[in-house]
Amino acid sequence: MSVAGRITGIAVGAVAAAALGGAAVATATVNRRRREIEHREPEVSEDRADVAAAGTPLGSLRAPTRTIFTTDGVPLHVEVDEVDDVAEVGPARGVDGGGGTAAILGTAAEVPVTLVFAHGYALTLDCWHFQRAAYRGLVRSVYYDQRSHGRSGRSDAAHSTIDQLGEDLLSVLDAVVPDGPVVLVGHSMGGMTIIALAERHPELFAPLADGGRIVGAALISTTAGGLDVGRILLPLAPAHLGGTIATGAVRTLGRGHRAVDGVRRFGHSIATVATDAYAFGKQVPAEYVEFVDGMLSATPFQVVADFFPTFGALDKFDRIGALARVPTTIICGTADRLTSIGHARKLAASVPGSRLVECPDAGHMVIMECHAQVNAALDHLLAAVTDADPGGGDG
Repeated sequence: MSVAGRITGIAVGAVAAAALGGAAVATATVNRRRREIEHREPEVSEDRADVAAAGTPLGSLRAPTRTIFTTDGVPLHVEVDEVDDVAEVGPARGVDGGGGTAAILGTAAEVPVTLVFAHGYALTLDCWHFQRAAYRGLVRSVYYDQRSHGRSGRSDAAHSTIDQLGEDLLSVLDAVVPDGPVVLVGHSMGGMTIIALAERHPELFAPLADGGRIVGAALISTTAGGLDVGRILLPLAPAHLGGTIATGAVRTLGRGHRAVDGVRRFGHSIATVATDAYAFGKQVPAEYVEFVDGMLSATPFQVVADFFPTFGALDKFDRIGALARVPTTIICGTADRLTSIGHARKLAASVPGSRLVECPDAGHMVIMECHAQVNAALDHLLAAVTDADPGGGDG
């Protein structure tokens, strides 16, 4: 085995030991936790997203594909759910299963906005499964894979930055929503993407009544800076590294990325258990864990290494004033172990007039774990943007 492979194997064990309480019992504990995850019962829910997605495998919702090019020539995979082009949803179209969308939004024609969703680090547009199921047939919605993620083209390391992602988002808007109005929704790195756009192009943010192009924003499980970068690695990288050494170690492992990818695939049980521990706060169905783990493990480690330094450099809390011009909702699980609830509270304090929604005991993948509460918060945001009556809100 190569040096990189040996380092990676040791690091995989470190993740297991850190997540599960000691190297001596790691193997037995991993196996036990893996079996426990596999035997979890599926969720039973009447929420509209669950009703709409019933019988639909996670991540399988699709729309006609568009390819747009960024300012540096990277092709981005974009899908647009048009209001009148969702026949595959069948009878679930327009269902109101308790979140209140039908009551709040009325017919699609009464909602002139387009929702644009930006996903997080080492995920793909498929992570928005429950939001996509809920809004199909009601609101025009745009989903895209960030550069080097999913079905989009690979970036060089120099352009693997949060600021470049902000420019990529603008390229998506120019291509598919050139005139607005738009409500942006970002999870984790996707929230940072919106923050970068707000810093670099504040003139785009203005209320709908003032003819604004970006008329609202939702920042989910994200931050504008001050991250403990070592935490970011835990669910997706084969190393347990403190923030002070993480960047250098990831860069070193990145040079041996093919060996790292091989070990990540080999250590599937460990990866699944780590995903369960660090991506979710409560016990969730096994299919959720496998789905997220699949996205994480499919992301080449070289991509992980290319983007990693940008998180430590992120420092934009004093540069997000544009978000105060439009209705902004900040959502986070109180048990998020990657971008903790403290980041969400600081964001809310930094954006006057914003609305903070805390999801009790939920982890980083709150968009799946508490999708009903997240969708209800987005309903409330759309109502605020369009001056509709939000009714009961999201609690």
